Amino acid sequence: MFLDEQYKLYHTAYSLVSENNFDILHIDENANEIWLEKYENKTSQVIRFVHKGFDWKNHLRRDIAQVFQKSKSLKRLLIGKRIELYNVYVSSHAPVDDWHVLKKPMQLKEKNPLKMKVYYLDNEDSDNELKRLQDDLDFSLTPSLLYNEDIKETKVTDYKAYLDEALENKRKEVKNVFSFGKPCFTYILIAMNVLLYILLEWNGGSSSIDTLIEMGAKYNPDIIDGEWWRIVSSMFLHIGFLHLFMNMLAVFYLGTAVERIYGRIRFLTIYFLAGIGGGLASFAFTANVSAGASGALFGLFGALLFFGLIYKRIFLQTMGQSILIILLINIVFGFFVPQIDMGAHMGGLLAGFIGAAIVHLPKKGSVKLQSAAALLYVLLIGSLAVFGINNNLNSQAYQLMQMEELLMEERFEEVVSLASEALDLEGDLQGAILFQRSYAYIELNEIDLAIVDLEQSIETEPLLPNAYYNLALLYYNNGRVEDAAEMITTAYNMDADNEAFQTLYEEITGEDLQ
Repeated sequence: MFLDEQYKLYHTAYSLVSENNFDILHIDENANEIWLEKYENKTSQVIRFVHKGFDWKNHLRRDIAQVFQKSKSLKRLLIGKRIELYNVYVSSHAPVDDWHVLKKPMQLKEKNPLKMKVYYLDNEDSDNELKRLQDDLDFSLTPSLLYNEDIKETKVTDYKAYLDEALENKRKEVKNVFSFGKPCFTYILIAMNVLLYILLEWNGGSSSIDTLIEMGAKYNPDIIDGEWWRIVSSMFLHIGFLHLFMNMLAVFYLGTAVERIYGRIRFLTIYFLAGIGGGLASFAFTANVSAGASGALFGLFGALLFFGLIYKRIFLQTMGQSILIILLINIVFGFFVPQIDMGAHMGGLLAGFIGAAIVHLPKKGSVKLQSAAALLYVLLIGSLAVFGINNNLNSQAYQLMQMEELLMEERFEEVVSLASEALDLEGDLQGAILFQRSYAYIELNEIDLAIVDLEQSIETEPLLPNAYYNLALLYYNNGRVEDAAEMITTAYNMDADNEAFQTLYEEITGEDLQ
């Protein structure tokens, strides 16, 4: 009888795995227990087979409760939002009391409850219970033939070997997926970023805008003038030690994972494709000077998401939940912190995902998909470049940066012309633009025009202390002492530590600040 039950259990499990696309979750040969799973329509169908009998209903009920607890610990291995558990007992005899009430579907009272159905394949009711299982799961089993004892024993041995091999192959697949490449370029990229940070500090400081621009940071006016190489060079520069440390820490953890999964060349390709995409997105949507590996870093997130698309089960059973949570936190955090370049982050994420599709995963290539992804990447990069140029040329922030360059080059008439055009554009930088134009007017000896611009500047943007200072100087030189005193008092109150403000305040008001 024992052999008959063994044959029934392993024959059924074998049929489900070999013919009905079930995966093996766990095998315990000592307890004659097998757990199988099939994911379909966002539902994980889990079947637990066990060769075990019970004399009384309460003993069976106790085991069912234990299975509920075991199932909770297995949830991390399941990818379905809904879990349906089919608990199948194989035994020579059923409980002597009325256990059939336990056949009713049952579930725990909790969020996303696990649902369970119980089947009891004893000698008297085995065929009916097996048919009920097949009907509930909507599958068919290979008929169990009437073998003699020797053949049955051989079959059981073969089935066990097949299931053990299937489980081992599954484990090998997971191991191989995460060990295709050995990290190398991750460490080289980190070393390059650290060395360039030291070079920045050595040549003026990583927080110096002038030093950053000189060393290759993303600076939109120069990019539009043809220095597109800045999109790549800015990937290796960082603003401050904390910026460097946080990015390199993330590159270490994400980079080693991506390099192990994709291999060295694929990893490096994804990194640069993502960095370029992130840099161009930053150029297109952000006028500020910027630098950092954030675009490439988010591209590594994109590569892991593509991996999850191809190896959904492995992804969700291993790193998936952590990656999704960290990515979501970073995206939400980015929207609430103005200093974060969300253009670079989102552009890098998208470019990294597309870049991963271009190189694809080892031994999983698809010419059609990779070709389509390459075309999509070209369209993305081209669109960002074209949009970026147009968006910058029609941006007050970009025009203001141009004006600052022209002022440094003492091209004052061009500043006046550019400022007049910038004031017609949409934006909230009118105060700063008027201030810059007033400076050009002063240098061109157009004092009355400069005063008009400064007066409009402090009305539009009342938090520019230099505007009050310049206006005080012009008023004072024109004999408007009371107006000058009011302006320099405002400037001094806004920045009391400014020595120029202190000197002019004492000169105009006659007060001694010592």
